[in-house]
Amino acid sequence: MTSQSSDLLAPLDLAFWNIETPEHPMHLGALGVFEAEDPGAARHAVELLAARAAGVPGLRMRIAGVLVPIGGAARVPAADFDPLDHVRLTEPVADFHAAAGALMERPLDRGRPPWEAHVLPAADGASFAVLFKFHHALADGLRALTLAAAVMDPMDLPAGRPAKDATATRRGLRLPVPGLREITLGDLDPRRYPDHVRDLTGSARQAVAIGAAVARATWGVRTSPALGSAASGTRRTAGVVLDLDDVHRIRKTAGGTVNDVLIAIVAGAVRRWLDERGDGSEGVEPRALVPVSRRRPRTAHPQGNRLSGYLVRLPVAEGDPLARLRTVRSAMDRHKDAGPSRGAGAVALLADHVPPLGLRLGGGLVGRNARLLFDLLVTSVPLPSLGLRLGGCPLTEVFPLAPLAQGQSLAVAVSTYRGRVHYGIVADAKAVPDLETLAGAVTEELTELLEACTL
Repeated sequence: MTSQSSDLLAPLDLAFWNIETPEHPMHLGALGVFEAEDPGAARHAVELLAARAAGVPGLRMRIAGVLVPIGGAARVPAADFDPLDHVRLTEPVADFHAAAGALMERPLDRGRPPWEAHVLPAADGASFAVLFKFHHALADGLRALTLAAAVMDPMDLPAGRPAKDATATRRGLRLPVPGLREITLGDLDPRRYPDHVRDLTGSARQAVAIGAAVARATWGVRTSPALGSAASGTRRTAGVVLDLDDVHRIRKTAGGTVNDVLIAIVAGAVRRWLDERGDGSEGVEPRALVPVSRRRPRTAHPQGNRLSGYLVRLPVAEGDPLARLRTVRSAMDRHKDAGPSRGAGAVALLADHVPPLGLRLGGGLVGRNARLLFDLLVTSVPLPSLGLRLGGCPLTEVFPLAPLAQGQSLAVAVSTYRGRVHYGIVADAKAVPDLETLAGAVTEELTELLEACTL
């Protein structure tokens, strides 16, 4: 244990570190597919990733316990850091997602910097993939993207644009995240209390309000057993690519935001999947946790997690695709009006009110009871619109992969990149042997929404 550190884990980071079990590793990832310019492109990618990782400070940090505060932990430099321990070349594979699923099963080594990059050459030599894995205590989705981008080639810039204006460099990535704002409490009249009393009172009031919302969220739950699973420790992944122009056509006709459409597509896909596997969608209204970043737009991204969330009931039982979209849009509008510091989805903020020892002792209990709060994670990770390359090989597809909560069978992550939408789906392999059916349903739901918008 280290006795002091200037880089203590924030409460939410510590919670993610303590929630993990061997059957439920708490890492997130991204599977990027690159065009291969020659047969040695994958091996060259390993050399580049290892060399560049050595110069990224965030990738040299391991997590260690501290004496003060009791139960706390900190990021500390790994004295024996060797990037070749983290960057690995696999044998040629025929299916990137099948290989990624097997790799996502494996917990990260908690004694080393908690990340890995696996380079997967395609069996035909025409492409290769890179699976990045980051422990959730090290990074949320946006921070993980920053670290991954730091080992890519410098981004393409429009002609005449100076390099100093680039959104990404070897040193990291800054991304604007429209519509997301920093949490502010602001619930009390500032004239009524001294600053320290006001802060304590506001925090207590916020904690009580979130706790009450969490309790209410468990009332009248209408989910499906197919969305839950016993711990098996197995993983399967699938990817779906949609045309972003199609999504925009739906948005312009039916209203709402791109994100509303993408969530509604998940609701419709789950409906189709449940009906096809024989579980049935009648009366099903699962709770989707939609994470919300609390990072300020256009600012540097500190390490760790800055997250809240919205808890949205997915209208899986609704048979009309446009009605599903209207329901999602209405729910998201209500949450945005209330702000990310309120409601059951803001449960992550409760970690700020628990001492480190409580987070350590209660981590397992919290992890085992995630199923009581939500049934499915649906998260969005923003990507830069400029093209990414590795060793000159262009990134053509990128599938974000979210961590799978204990007791749950599915997690969905989505990103838009270069005019296309990429869904990354992670499932418990034993609970969801038919993941390809769900992936196909995503495409079918987009088609049905397009057809409904033309009637």
